[in-house]
Amino acid sequence: MAVLTASALIIFIIEALVPLPVPVPGMKLGLANAVTLFALFYGAGKPDNKNQLTTANAFAILLCRIVLGALFTGRVVAFIYSITGGLLGFTAQVVMKRFVSAKQIWVCGAAGAVFHNIGQILAAVFITGTPAIAAYLPVLIITGVITGVFTGFIAQMTLERIK
Repeated sequence: MAVLTASALIIFIIEALVPLPVPVPGMKLGLANAVTLFALFYGAGKPDNKNQLTTANAFAILLCRIVLGALFTGRVVAFIYSITGGLLGFTAQVVMKRFVSAKQIWVCGAAGAVFHNIGQILAAVFITGTPAIAAYLPVLIITGVITGVFTGFIAQMTLERIK
């Protein structure tokens, strides 16, 4: 768990340092989510192996990455957006995990990214009191599907290689 948390944190910090030339402020690829997806699916369907990760382990990795990422990048205000999006996205991934196989992790990635974006928009509307921010949601959903599929494929390919 420590290695996965550190990996996700390093990816998150590097990604935070490289701004994307996109019209929506703060938009990122969400590459650290590949680690969360990996943790969520590692050992799925094999409860007899004591070295497998549980959903609770994957959730702990996500929480540690969000908290430490906010502290290490100095973006403590962004913590609210990250935690809201992270919780909603993770919940969507856990629900989707029940319906997909190990060959469809990319579907969970897409669902998690879309719900992560919805969570962040909800947080932004709540914090700023500006419902017009929701106008960004269609763009975020489209890009979320694309980036979520990508991170899902990364997690899926990593799991396949480990087997």
